[in-house]
Amino acid sequence: MSVKIEDRPIEQVREQVIDQLIYNYSHGVISVEAFERRLDDAMAASDNKALMDLVEDLTLNTDQQYKAQKHSQFAPNYSAQHETDEEPLTLRSILGSSERSGQWVVPQNIYIENYMGSVNLDFTDAIFTHQHVTIHVNCYFGSEEIYVPEHVNVVSKMFCILGSFENKTVSLNKRQGPTIHIEGKTVLGSVEVKVKVKRTIKEKFINFANDLKTQLGMNGKHY
Repeated sequence: MSVKIEDRPIEQVREQVIDQLIYNYSHGVISVEAFERRLDDAMAASDNKALMDLVEDLTLNTDQQYKAQKHSQFAPNYSAQHETDEEPLTLRSILGSSERSGQWVVPQNIYIENYMGSVNLDFTDAIFTHQHVTIHVNCYFGSEEIYVPEHVNVVSKMFCILGSFENKTVSLNKRQGPTIHIEGKTVLGSVEVKVKVKRTIKEKFINFANDLKTQLGMNGKHY
């Protein structure tokens, strides 16, 4: 027997509703105005009944091809793991600055040695080859900024002595995402982890829906 709609986790229902909205819009069932209006309502809804009301008149349901395309669009940037032994990444800053950004392959272990300097570590466009990555931090009188994409989990085991550690990452559905473990110490320094958002989640949904619509040749057509 299926679980009553009011007893299901709301984020699970929200994801299901948004998928159905995208699928029906991409097949020309609803207009772009209706799609964006209902998408706004779906993202703001606070109960399951209101969510399900948004799709009660939509008959098309997602299929396996849609799920595969969605996974490809929203999954983390993974590549096959390397067979050879990899070198850990070490960033050192002594009264200076050090940065790692752009598209780079993330090793399993990253070491940061920061003495009265600044370090910028940006995972936004990085390629993850491991499910779990560990950043080992030694920060003395310095500052460090770590940027992660929305899909990445962050777990901290930092020890601070007259210093600070802040994790400003957002809480999203990260079941497929890698986990970055941050451990070590900061003495009279600061370490800040935050998300560098390229596009809002709404913009990503709309872009994905429009890509599907183009692939299906549904522009200007109705199902």
